[in-house]
Amino acid sequence: MMFGKLLAAYLIGSVSGSLLLGRLRGVDIRTLGSGNAGGTNALRTQGLKFALGVVLIDVGKGALATWIGLQSEPDTTIALRLALGCGFAAMLGHVWPLFHGFRGGKGVATVIGLLLVLWPLLVLPMLAVFALALTTTGYVGLGSILAGFTMLPAAWWLSERALAIEWWIAGGVVALFLLFTHRVNVQRLFAGNENRFDKARLLARLFGR
Repeated sequence: MMFGKLLAAYLIGSVSGSLLLGRLRGVDIRTLGSGNAGGTNALRTQGLKFALGVVLIDVGKGALATWIGLQSEPDTTIALRLALGCGFAAMLGHVWPLFHGFRGGKGVATVIGLLLVLWPLLVLPMLAVFALALTTTGYVGLGSILAGFTMLPAAWWLSERALAIEWWIAGGVVALFLLFTHRVNVQRLFAGNENRFDKARLLARLFGR
């Protein structure tokens, strides 16, 4: 039963929003822009409506996979662990999708889907850190990495004491996973040639005046 749920979660995660919608449009965004099959590249290459559809699918599959892990598990701790495992399996499917040649996105939207099912409150500090990083630096990748690491202190201080260790481990896994999937962004940041959303640098322009 547990293996079946994890496998189902991985397969659900393998349904890439950008590649699915891209087929309907006749494009593969992995051949455009940054070459990444995620929401940011979808926005840059296909526009806002397309990107919103991508994010909706990618968040939804993370939520669905996590929800599957919660079913038929009366023990709260076991249910949480299995749900987190299914959410992580969906993240793996998103980054290495079986249906798309194991070339997918970076997993941020799928993480949000996981949290919306298990702990919606935790999304708020993550989004706040992401927004702060984006509006000051314009770097989406940096904002995503910092948002992932926000899970560590947030999980430690906000979770129930009985489940704190599970959330601390989950926060560490998510943070390191997002750092890994954004490793090329980190390399470009150090090289000084990372793609930047200058229009998003609202705070930088505000305080730069």
